[in-house]
Amino acid sequence: MLSLSRCASRAFSRSLSAFQKGNCPLGRRSLPGISLCQGPGYPDSRKTVINSSNIFSVRFFRTTAVCKDDVITVKTPAFAESVTEGDVRWEKAVGDTVAEDEVVCEIETDKTSVQVPSPANGVIEALLVPDGGKVEGGTPLFTLRKTGAAPAKAKPAAAPAAAAPKAEPAVSAVPPPPAASVPTQMPPVPSPSQPLTSKPVSAVKPTAAPPRAEAGAGIGLRSEHREKMNRMRQRIAQRLKEAQNTCAMLTTFNEIDMSNIQEMRARHKDAFLKKHNLKLGFMSAFVKASAFALQEQPVVNAVIDDATKEVVYRDYIDISVAVATPRGLVVPVIRNVETMNYADIERTISELGEKARKNELAIEDMDGGTFTISNGGVFGSLFGTPIINPPQSAILGMHAIVDRPVVVGGKVEVRPMMYVALTYDHRLIDGREAVTFLRKIKAAVEDPRVLLLDL
Repeated sequence: MLSLSRCASRAFSRSLSAFQKGNCPLGRRSLPGISLCQGPGYPDSRKTVINSSNIFSVRFFRTTAVCKDDVITVKTPAFAESVTEGDVRWEKAVGDTVAEDEVVCEIETDKTSVQVPSPANGVIEALLVPDGGKVEGGTPLFTLRKTGAAPAKAKPAAAPAAAAPKAEPAVSAVPPPPAASVPTQMPPVPSPSQPLTSKPVSAVKPTAAPPRAEAGAGIGLRSEHREKMNRMRQRIAQRLKEAQNTCAMLTTFNEIDMSNIQEMRARHKDAFLKKHNLKLGFMSAFVKASAFALQEQPVVNAVIDDATKEVVYRDYIDISVAVATPRGLVVPVIRNVETMNYADIERTISELGEKARKNELAIEDMDGGTFTISNGGVFGSLFGTPIINPPQSAILGMHAIVDRPVVVGGKVEVRPMMYVALTYDHRLIDGREAVTFLRKIKAAVEDPRVLLLDL
């Protein structure tokens, strides 16, 4: 009996010591303890009878991750094959509470920005990469302590002006001062014998004049500041310079009468919107016309492989459409345009444009492309020479639609006209193919029936 009492005493001491050393709130409620016989039973427990009157139950269990908040390490997502590294731009700081799928940072690569969301609700414990640091795929970015609950959104505070009562005007509380009486008699003139109270000139101190502003202060400040080029802008500059150094670029021009395409759009835009839930624009006409011309002139769709000194002819048509964003110029790709109609093209352009505005374009959306269309007319450009987007061999530049006098049937008429420019790699494409290609686009845009008749 004495041995049994000593065992129970040791178990009680161990349980009490473990309870005092527990740090987790859940652990404090669940650490080994002693309960009476009417308490619930637990697995891995052992009952000890002392003096046949008191029954104690000693609980044993292991500490697991459930008893404390989990800390996870978030790593850089895998990049595409053409991208090896990127720069980190932090949106959150250490100690910030984030919800699941909330963006913690952005990784700016050569082509696009990759958002890194939080995998769970929690608090950011540490940032493992400094702001602007370079990372590769799989690099640890930050550690997150899970909390299990989404952060509560702060309720908008009520306007203090609406809750506070209007203050009474101060004039009503204080009686107005009595009006000064108007004198009815002239003031007495001092007699010559009465001395005048006066001060000598030396005792009068001159008041300091207000400082005058320096001439030219705040006007025409000659200052400057510097900003680091982001990776996308660096890559754009590098690729454009490579294209200029590699390609023998030459530009040919033409003009397009937009009367028929404007009439077709005005006549069918409501029915097009009702059926396809899309707006009918001019870009789809130029994309479809370019695909038609590329099929007629496959050399414009080809490219030179400088490594093997071969010409690569592509049997598919992927047209890149240049889109301007605050971070720089991006060129999402419309793939297999030769199999699309106007509605398919407009739908794809709308989806890619929405992604570009939200900065959600993936690298796969911009990879590839056999021909590029750049529309500077949306910014009012009247004339320009675009630069080839390597590894392509040609680019079409669209410009603003302007009413100009033109000769039609021997008469001068005012028509909506657009200048178009085709810049091509003269190493591969001769002038005849380039001019023929641009005239094909002109014919298909001015009269879309050319596409239906395959003329």
